[in-house]
Amino acid sequence: MSPAADRALLRLEGVHTHIGAYHILHGVDLAAREGEVTMLLGRNGAGKTTTLRTVMGLWRAGAGRVLLDGRPIQALPTPEIARLDIAYVPENMGIFGDLTVRENLLLAARRARSLDELDTARLDWLFDLFPALRKFWLYPAGKLSGGQKQMLAIARAMVEPRRLLLIDEPTKGLAPAIIRNLIEALQEIKRGRDGARTTVLLVEQNFMVAQALGDGVAVMDDGRVVHAGRMADLAGDEALQQRLLGLSLAAHQ
Repeated sequence: MSPAADRALLRLEGVHTHIGAYHILHGVDLAAREGEVTMLLGRNGAGKTTTLRTVMGLWRAGAGRVLLDGRPIQALPTPEIARLDIAYVPENMGIFGDLTVRENLLLAARRARSLDELDTARLDWLFDLFPALRKFWLYPAGKLSGGQKQMLAIARAMVEPRRLLLIDEPTKGLAPAIIRNLIEALQEIKRGRDGARTTVLLVEQNFMVAQALGDGVAVMDDGRVVHAGRMADLAGDEALQQRLLGLSLAAHQ
């Protein structure tokens, strides 16, 4: 086992996932090191979203193991997985458009039954990360801009401390200025609050975002992880970028 896997909070070992008649994941091996951001990269259809959904139990692993801190979780129902302090931000964000920003956050706080029971210090921290949420506190979430909805989706996942945060393409379709703001917020989440860092597994198509946020990286192709290592090493190797992703970072600067 590699040193990265030895220090991993999350590990996938030989994971296969079928969706109906389709065999999507073909023996995925993946390690997300504790306290780090691991970028999950690859072309469209490589299996990245299926990997996140398999970790959450939304789609079941037909073979292999999903381990959190060494504990197999692949057979647990999704609500039990979430109670292990794992949060998932899907590509469609999954917010409730008819509810206010406040109601969306309260709904995600399993330990709070009312606004008074929310951790106010943590809420202030989230407002510092995403100031628009304070401004639109009583605003229907469905009327927020795309960037504001993405901020709400991430804040909702972080309204309580999480050991592991799974995020699927948070910058997709956003304007460059909003992407920069989101990168800054995710960097702050990466640094952690009160010294408690959250482990993040993040799917992203924007290589510049991946370079800015990633500590580790795994590249998928055809339902398998075909490369795993440090993000800085991939960012510094144009030939490897071209071979794995069909792009060169230098061409995007």
